[in-house]
Amino acid sequence: MINKVIFSNELAKNCSIVLGVYSDGTLSKSAQKINEYLGGAIERNLRKLNFTKKKLFDICSFLSTGKDYNHVIIVDLGDPQKEFSKFELEKLGAAIYSGAKELDSDIAIAIDAADLHFTCDCASSFVGFGALLKSWFFDKYKSRKDEKIKLKNLVMLTSDTKTSERCFEELRKISDGIFLTRQVVSEPSNVIYPESLARIALEELSPLGVEVEILNGDQMKHLGMNALLAVGQGSEHKPRLAILRWNGADAEKPLVAFVGKGVTFDSGGISLKPEENMHEMRYDMAGSGTVLGLLKAVALNKLPVNVVGVMPMVENMPSGSAQRPGDIVKSMSGQTIEVLSTDAEGRMVLADALWYTQERFDPIVMIDLATLTGAVVVALGHEFAGMFSNCDELAEQIFKSSIATGEKVWRMPMSEHFDDGINSDLADVQNIAKSHIRGGSITAAQFLRRFVNNKKWAHLDIAGVETSSNNLFICSAGATGFGVHLLYDFLQKNYTS
Repeated sequence: MINKVIFSNELAKNCSIVLGVYSDGTLSKSAQKINEYLGGAIERNLRKLNFTKKKLFDICSFLSTGKDYNHVIIVDLGDPQKEFSKFELEKLGAAIYSGAKELDSDIAIAIDAADLHFTCDCASSFVGFGALLKSWFFDKYKSRKDEKIKLKNLVMLTSDTKTSERCFEELRKISDGIFLTRQVVSEPSNVIYPESLARIALEELSPLGVEVEILNGDQMKHLGMNALLAVGQGSEHKPRLAILRWNGADAEKPLVAFVGKGVTFDSGGISLKPEENMHEMRYDMAGSGTVLGLLKAVALNKLPVNVVGVMPMVENMPSGSAQRPGDIVKSMSGQTIEVLSTDAEGRMVLADALWYTQERFDPIVMIDLATLTGAVVVALGHEFAGMFSNCDELAEQIFKSSIATGEKVWRMPMSEHFDDGINSDLADVQNIAKSHIRGGSITAAQFLRRFVNNKKWAHLDIAGVETSSNNLFICSAGATGFGVHLLYDFLQKNYTS
């Protein structure tokens, strides 16, 4: 992973250098200077490599004939008049890292705000942030590390080093939160289980000024969290509920709540999942992982907001003590739930956690994150998280942050039409819809809606985006850390003024 990102207002030397070329073949201003310094070598090599009419962020490289640079790396910047967004700058940094990570030297990125038509001097900060995000990978359990990855330091060209450093410092702390989320989501379930995840929350966040409170099973039983406890009753690892409080603003300022599903392994319980890909169910705690990383980013940057994060954590296992299909449990809200499938466990965990959150903390809004349904992947693939909300204003705020950060959400419909499908003949509600009802992600959201009272609420179904089997622009294959940057931006835009 990248060790350092350094900002300089002079072109670095004794390294490899990254330069930009536009889609019409013209060189950026920085590239023109280096081309002249190298006696036209850049233009000659571009013709030799036929690097024309490429896609945005395509890369080529060649050995330098000058003594000051080991390699010259050229990246396509698209249309000469293109104005880059912050997220596009991050993608540029990620592309540069991918193209240079095997070089045994530091690299200097000689592409500045003027080359990118960016409106402020801290363009290089976002480029560096993208490279940093892309450089993280999980190899903790490999006895042989990847020796091909050698790149450690970046030197960024900028006309205003102080502004760029200040901007990057905030982004770097956000990346620390994202990396914590990626770390805990990547860990196997013999390492991450309710008790250990609660301990990580305590160890990671308490030193940063976050108030961390951990409830055990007896305490949750006393509160009436029978739906949550029922999911975990078949496992030797006992449930935990972590409450994370960041008081960054005056007490009279609004409180924003985030609730993350934390099923540290989901076998399906008695309604056992198929063997194929069951190992991926270690990712079913990604909602809690996101809440954990978000609170770290907020605390590191001392964001002036009041936030509570709630992490309900269970392990869903089959055993003689496990809940059974047909069981009926009374939730904390007083509503009874008929369990038709023990594999529809996440909504039961969230039912009690959402009710607890709105009842104890009275937040102005609640947002939950959960790897809740396969149906949302069918609908939206791996490009978007499904967003459900009872508040148009809240949904619009989240959507704007998704555009800004590139962590994409798409609003899905909600309708009372789907309530008939989850009304139980024996209890108040059943945890899956009747067999003829389609729209599984919608019925799951309608189920959750019964446990938020009249609070402004949004549900993010992140089942398709919490991991990636392919290398995405801003992360390697594996856990993505989706939601940390999105929700940090949401807080910053709407609750820091």
